[in-house]
Amino acid sequence: MRTLLTGLKMRMTDNGILHQYIGKELDLFAEAINWKLYISAKIIPLLGHDVMEVGAGIGSNTIALCSVNQTRWLCIEPDATLLTRLTNKLNSHPALSMVETRLGTIDHIHDNEFFDTILYIDVLEHIKNDKLELERAGKFLRHGGRLIVISPAYQWLYCPFDHALGHFRRYSKRTLSALTPPSLTLENIHYIDSAGLIASMGNFLFLRKALPTAGQISFWDKFLVSISVRLDTVLRYKFGKTIIAFWKKD
Repeated sequence: MRTLLTGLKMRMTDNGILHQYIGKELDLFAEAINWKLYISAKIIPLLGHDVMEVGAGIGSNTIALCSVNQTRWLCIEPDATLLTRLTNKLNSHPALSMVETRLGTIDHIHDNEFFDTILYIDVLEHIKNDKLELERAGKFLRHGGRLIVISPAYQWLYCPFDHALGHFRRYSKRTLSALTPPSLTLENIHYIDSAGLIASMGNFLFLRKALPTAGQISFWDKFLVSISVRLDTVLRYKFGKTIIAFWKKD
């Protein structure tokens, strides 16, 4: 695995951080095994050989999604502390030698770098100018390549939890579809985790907690996600606390 920390034109803070992630949920959700299996089943069949994962965090999604089918997997992460954790975690997985980690954002991708798949997994909601972000990402896709976004759904559910994590917004089909880059075609967009939506509504209406407990995450992952896997199909993916969108470059 190769880590690139130099040779980039970046604006660093005094402590060497390009951007400091304020959320505290990454370690909690890293243990959400059933959830990762659920989204992996949707994403893995569409992954190309060259993948860029934007805002890779501590690498939990990378490990769940990356396989021998990829020849290159670039993780970019703007927080130097998270990047160090990400790199150390990946170093303990020799099978993921095709993974490269890089400190930066989409602005630090070279003009001659192109990918079959670009992923934003629980990242786009943290980016203020989300429309411009996806337009930039589209330029780095090869023809036939896919842009995949997973984000929290429904702005009316925005709560202290979102604020604590640095979310600017949540998305609906309408608002996420409106971000379609000029060079891409929206293939599919739908909601998932209908059972989790009920739990989120309970937090919004009654608990108003800024961060779930490890026990709550465990209950959601072990029981509610399992229900959602079946219920989402029955409801035809019309409701859910999470939204997923797939674009293709013609």
